[in-house]
Order: sequence, then C-alpha cells, then structure tokens
Amino acid sequence: MALEFLVELGTEELPPTALKALSKAFSQGITSSLASKGLKFDSCTAFATPRRLAVSINGLAEQTPLEDVKVWGPPAAIAFDKEGNPSKAAAAFANKNGVSVDDLSRESDGKAEKLVYNKRAGGEATEALLADIVTESIAKLPINKRMRWGSSRTEFVRPVHWLVMMLGDKVLPASILGLTSGNTTRGHRFHYNQDIVIPHCNKYAELLKSTGHVIADFSERQQMIVEQVNKAAADLGGTAVIDADLLDEVTALVEFPVALAGNFEQGFLSVPTEALISSMKEHQKYFHLVDSKGDLMPNFITVANIISKDPAQVIDGNERVIRPRLADAAFFFETDKQTNLAAQRERLKTIVFQAKLGTIFDKTERIKSLAALIAKKVGADVNLATRAAELCKSDLVSNMVYEFPDMQGIAGYHYALNDGEPKEVAQAINEQYLPKFAGDQLAETNTGAIIALADRLDTITGIFGIGQKPTGSKDPFALRRASLGALRILVEKKFDLDLRELITAAAANFAELPAKATVVDDVISYMIERFKAWYEEANISAEVFQAVSAKGITHPLDFNNRVFAVAEFAKLAEAQALAAANKRVSNILAKLDTAPAKKIDSALLVEPAEQALAKEIAKLVASVSPLLKVANYADAMTSLAALREPVDTFFNDVMVMADDAALRNNRLALLQQLRELFLEVADISLLDVKK
Repeated sequence: MALEFLVELGTEELPPTALKALSKAFSQGITSSLASKGLKFDSCTAFATPRRLAVSINGLAEQTPLEDVKVWGPPAAIAFDKEGNPSKAAAAFANKNGVSVDDLSRESDGKAEKLVYNKRAGGEATEALLADIVTESIAKLPINKRMRWGSSRTEFVRPVHWLVMMLGDKVLPASILGLTSGNTTRGHRFHYNQDIVIPHCNKYAELLKSTGHVIADFSERQQMIVEQVNKAAADLGGTAVIDADLLDEVTALVEFPVALAGNFEQGFLSVPTEALISSMKEHQKYFHLVDSKGDLMPNFITVANIISKDPAQVIDGNERVIRPRLADAAFFFETDKQTNLAAQRERLKTIVFQAKLGTIFDKTERIKSLAALIAKKVGADVNLATRAAELCKSDLVSNMVYEFPDMQGIAGYHYALNDGEPKEVAQAINEQYLPKFAGDQLAETNTGAIIALADRLDTITGIFGIGQKPTGSKDPFALRRASLGALRILVEKKFDLDLRELITAAAANFAELPAKATVVDDVISYMIERFKAWYEEANISAEVFQAVSAKGITHPLDFNNRVFAVAEFAKLAEAQALAAANKRVSNILAKLDTAPAKKIDSALLVEPAEQALAKEIAKLVASVSPLLKVANYADAMTSLAALREPVDTFFNDVMVMADDAALRNNRLALLQQLRELFLEVADISLLDVKK
C-alpha cells in the first residue's frame, strides 16, 4: 500500500527574499534522496509561508526495492592456494560480508575469475528512512548564515518552534533541530494564533486555509496577490506593474494576502519616476500603477497580511509612511539641481575607484580618452562621446544616488537635461550601465554604447594590469559580466573594432600597471574565451569555437561572423569528409622540415585526380576571394563544400609522398593551397563533425 508523507518545519519569519529558494531546495533535497534509494512516489507538493517550510509526498513506496547485488572480491588465484584452501584474502572478504567462505562463489568479471558474494539487497522500510532524509535535506539548505537562539546549540536560518512529520494519519517519530515531531501545526499569527491538529496528511493545506487563515501553497498565494492587485488597479482606472522579484518577496511576507490601494500627492510626480518607483518598491514593497499612456499614477497597492475591520486605517497608515519617503526624493532632486554635473565631477577626485588605479575622476579621464578613440573608429560624434565620458560618473556624488543607489545613471540623465546638455549625452549617462545582465538590452544611442564599452574595457584592463584576475568562483569586480557586455556591444552594435588596439590604448591610459607587459594578451585571451558561454546558449559546439579561435582573431564582430558561418558549414553533408581531409592535410604538413612551394607547377600534375583538385581550387579561389573581402563567410564556406568530391578522389587515387621529389613537393604545395583556402575562414581540421 502506498504511503502519504508530510513534513512541516515551523519557524520564526523566514527571510522573504530567500523563502522560494529554501522551499525549492527543501523539496528537491527530499525527492532526490528518495530517488537515490529507489523509492518511487506519485507526486510531491512543496508549501512555503513566512513561518513554515513543508513538503507533502503522495503515493510513496512502503519499502526500498529488492535487488540482486554482486559484491566482487579478490581474484580466485589469490583467494585460494594450490591445494584449494582459502587464503587470508578470501577469509577477510567473507568476514567483511558476514558470511563464510562456503557461501561465496566464483564468477568471471570479464577479466578474471573472482570470488563473488551474491546477495539480496533492499527491502528497507521507508518509515525508518524518512527522518534521516529530512534531516539531510535541512542540513543542505542554501543558508549563508545560520543562527542560534536561547541556550540551544541548534542552528538554523531562524528559530524553529514546531515539527510535523506524519505518515497518513499517524505521527512519524523523529527528533530534528531539537524538536520532537508531532501532528500539530499553527495558524495565522493574528487571525488564528492557536495550535491545529492535523488528522491526516491530506488535510494539511485545506485545514490551514479554512481554520488557520493560512494559504500554505506559495503559488496559490501568489496567484491571489496578482488577482487582487490587478483588480485594485483596475478599480482605479490603471494597470499595476508587477515586478517578478517584488511579487516573490511580497508573497513570502504574507500568509493570507489582502491587497489595499492608497495614493500620494500629485505634486510628487514632478520627481523622476524611477525615484518614486524605487522608494515604493524597495522601501515599502508597494506595487505602482501606470495609466493608459504608461505614465506613473499617484497611487500604490500594498499587500497586507491581515483582514482589517477598518481597512481605511491601514491604508492611511501606509500613505503616511510613504509620504516622507517621496518628500525626501523630491528634496534630493531639487537640491541636486542647484548645482551641475560638471561641478559634481570635481568631487570625484576624492573618491577612490581602486587603490592602485586611482580615483573615479581618473577613471572618467581614461574613459574619455578611450571613448574618443572608439567614436572616431566607428564614425560617431567624438564631441558627444567625450562630453558624456566626462560626466558619466558625476551623479554618484548626488544626494539622490546616495539615498537611492539604483538611481545611478538615471539621476545623471535627468540632471544632464536640467543642465542643458545634449539629449544624447544625457541618454549616454543612463545607458552606460547597459547591459546590466545576460539578455538585457543594449544602449540605443551610439554614444551610450561607446561609453558603456570604454568603461568596461578600462575596468577589465586595469584590474588585470594589477594582477587581480578572476579565479574560480571569485570575481569581485564582475569582470566576466563586463567582458560579455563588451563583446555584446561590439557584436550587436556592429562595431568592427580590434580588441588588441582597444586594450593597448586602455593600458596606455594608466600611469603604472605592474602587469603592463602581459596585460594586453591576457585580457584578449580572457575576453575571447567568454564567447564560449555565449555560443553554448546558441547550441554551437566547442569545436566550432576552437576552429575559429585557432585563427587568433581579435575582432569580436569578425570572430562572431566566422563562428556562425562554420556552425552552418558543420551541418552540411560534406563537412565530415572535408574536416577529416583537413586534419589529414594538417598532419602531413606538420611533419615537414620545410614549407612547400607557394606555387603549383601545372606540368607536374600528372594524375587526373590532382589535376581536377588543382582546377577546382583555382576556381574557388577566384569565386571565394570576393566573398571573403566582404566577410561573407557563410557563402564562402558553402562554396568550399564543393571540394569534397575532388578531395576524396585525390586521396584515393594519388600518392602524396611519392618517391619522385618533384612530384611529392608539388603535391604538398597543392595540399598547402587547399589548407590555406579553408584557413581563410577557420581551421576546420579541429571540427569533430559526426553525422
């Protein structure tokens, strides 16, 4: 008969930003352990509220499966002497398995005849295993810092108060985190602050909801919040902006959600929208509203954890809390506007960027120099780029950013417009931080993209230059993200720039770098290697990356174009044979003491197969060269697929290493031309193409 299992750990309020992850890890830890023991089950449901983590398993097997197990021992030649008497090795193996030597048999493992003990394993009662499984899962929860409470030495993310462990309608005896298991849970802290006896596992969620005023299912509670918030917004004639992370956090803060709408003075809307949203979202966990035009409305929606008899008082309390916050934002905005970004920039001279790399002011000077170079190379406005570079970090010393750190860039945008700076300069100050994460949008303006690129290259070069490369999981300056961001800008904005030139220029901007001699090569190697993760997401094999990487290309845009061309080539029917042929040619040429002649002597092409190959190579050189000049690698590689038949025939019919030195050298020159033709795009000999 299948079992129903329930475990609930009752706690003080758990960290809201961690609740979802804790719940997922708890349920996965239990199910993984069940699976590792061969215990099958029909379904698993995770529950999580601010005061509990719970898991329900239905259709759980009563015992681990029985199976025949072979335990291999020493070789028979060692286990017995010449007279057939068991040796110490045989006796030790028997003792280890709790049997006599007579209970052992001899079998071959495919290599030698060995002693073997055939036994029946499994059949352990699930009931006896569950306490250890739960204990192990709790121990493995992703908790950065565990705490103790009272005089107990027990440690957990928050103090624990009760433990439910049940099989069907019975308590499963266990002691975990200093608690003895039972069948009693607790209701809502305010609506039903009492014990609730659970008569059966399958009554858990229903009983908590109906009696305890607790919605135990995280997803169900979240859906209630979404519906309530959307309805409250619709009643106000607006649309609620429901941020996924904020929604998760709010869901983790309440056990019985009640959405309530409030408002604030219209005059606050003169403050940058982002500051108002930040204040509502980060400090108060409110959802903001927008009208049909997408403009912020003077309203908010909060989610309470109680059903109030007088909701108007709850709303009034929230309005009184948010008003000073918004007033602060308005005050900071107006105060900051009394000076300009150019004056604020002077204050950056006292703020250290990195002890060995100078101040943030110094950084803006380096960004300015590099941005001017990039702008000139891509045909952008150099004046706009240098001005944006000068001002790009000035808002870091503003009152607004000091109070609302996530306003960096955004505040600078508004202050630049207030100062009368060109619109593109203002946009660039905001766009310099894009992309902020994988898949994030890039700067819309060229100036913004240039500042974003120059900033990242300056940081990467400087940190590498002082010998603080990322190692393993340690990347304190987020250089991996910075590298991928820089590569995305170069590729997606179609900036055909040479990384070597840019990094060399970036390194020259520093007065002193301990690793200046190697920094350019180190940074290029590191950044190009970041492409790997990019291509993995596009399902492009590592061999394709290696084939292009072997060319030593330092133009990311060109590198990217080649990778996608080679990836498409690898899908062709001809790719496998041509990759193998290139590998063969590469091996032959690598063994030569001297390089083959650059030209082919047509008079020495005596075999029809080598004549045909030479003719096809000459034909393709003429047709492919124009494609390569315009970086049309895809069509070039497709054209080269025509070489499969003449190459196959050549290797079948022609002896390359002929006794006649003249014939041999001419054929090697022919293969050299074949190799060079493919190497114009990539080293396809590195492809591992399997059809």
